[in-house]
Amino acid sequence: MTFLSMVLSYSMRVSLSVGIVAMTDTKGSDPDIMVLDWDFAQKGIILSSFYWGYMVTQIPAGHLSRKFGPKYLLLSAMLVCSATTLLSPSIAVNCHWVIFCLSRVIQGLSQGFFFPSVNTHIAKWAPPGEKTRIFSFVFGGTQFGTVLILPIAGYLAASPWGWPSIFYCTGLCGVLWSVVWLFVGADSPDSHPSINDREREYINSSLVETSSESNTMPTPWRQILTSGPMWALLIASLCHEWGYSMLLIEVPSYLSHVFGFDIKQNGLISSLPYIMKFLLMIVFSWIADYVIKRRLLSLSVSRKMWSVIGDWGEAAALWGLACVSTNVLAAVILITITGALNAGVYPGFFANSLDLAPNFAGLLMGIVNGLSTLSPILAPIVTGYIVTDETDREQWIIVFHISAALFFTGSLIFVVFGSTDTQPWNNPTTDVVEIKNLSITDTNVKDAKVNVIRS
Repeated sequence: MTFLSMVLSYSMRVSLSVGIVAMTDTKGSDPDIMVLDWDFAQKGIILSSFYWGYMVTQIPAGHLSRKFGPKYLLLSAMLVCSATTLLSPSIAVNCHWVIFCLSRVIQGLSQGFFFPSVNTHIAKWAPPGEKTRIFSFVFGGTQFGTVLILPIAGYLAASPWGWPSIFYCTGLCGVLWSVVWLFVGADSPDSHPSINDREREYINSSLVETSSESNTMPTPWRQILTSGPMWALLIASLCHEWGYSMLLIEVPSYLSHVFGFDIKQNGLISSLPYIMKFLLMIVFSWIADYVIKRRLLSLSVSRKMWSVIGDWGEAAALWGLACVSTNVLAAVILITITGALNAGVYPGFFANSLDLAPNFAGLLMGIVNGLSTLSPILAPIVTGYIVTDETDREQWIIVFHISAALFFTGSLIFVVFGSTDTQPWNNPTTDVVEIKNLSITDTNVKDAKVNVIRS
């Protein structure tokens, strides 16, 4: 269900990237479907407006999901987002484009609860030996949702129902998910109505760094905000999100205006990077868990290796676009490689919040993902100022080079300064006192080093 929540959240988020091409296409196939007169700068603002709201609720969502549990927060967020999506066609046709921006802000506000709530959920459900696989599978729903909606949105936009059907289909699916989640969702194994005792005990006994009392712990704000590994994770995420959001938001326009794909081809070709990324996420996460379980690599080396594969591989592919900017086949191949290698960041730095502080996993995800939203807000706007002529390949190449440089820099910082050690502030109610060379004559234990845990 959490995997499907990611599928639907990205379906509702990304559908506009393809939909906006049809919404503003004066050469649309159906004259009965209204065409909107938004210019390129307005479209850039509209595409980024989602992230204005998305950034605001991330940190509060992480805090609230720890205090009250993720189930009902996720339910409420999905219902609000779905209702706004269903109303989007009416708002776009009957209201000013600024009002449509506001509706996207509301969608962003609701979706800001998704990542922190789901990360809190995973921290309560994922045993360490399966953590990377579960994390990658659940958040792989973001890629599956993208893969699913890009071609479907293209076909729906070219169908007799036109572009409004994109919003109606995704919004309705979100409502249906909410109904099912109400009955089958659970905050933790202890609150699940039908889990068997053996599975509950297996999960609970394996989560040694996750406390069942995490909802009552004081939040160590100062320690979090002054943590070096936390800043390394945040910078890596900021740099990565710039490049990724540029690909996600702008590639449909790039393919449409530079290479002349029609709306059906646009959706299909745009989905190729995400098809490959989803498949590689599953493969990479299984390899990562296997390597860690067999102790072939430490967790730290594994996280950093996958981050380098993801970000530096993307950087190399984007730089390669400058050399093949007139070759349509080569451009599609390089864009596909760029998106596919992005899978490395999931077993890489993206899962790092679960390593640093499982008890505050949702809050850390909220901080990192919330502040990283600055990148998707700025990337389309900056792209709009650089790309003044949407058919000019040279202007697009500048955008690709900026993204490649940020991919490389962010991953380098994580490699140098990142950490996978559970931080001391994961359990702020515990003092650790080390007593060296303690002689206990009654039990004949001498020169012992004892860790006394005092709550």
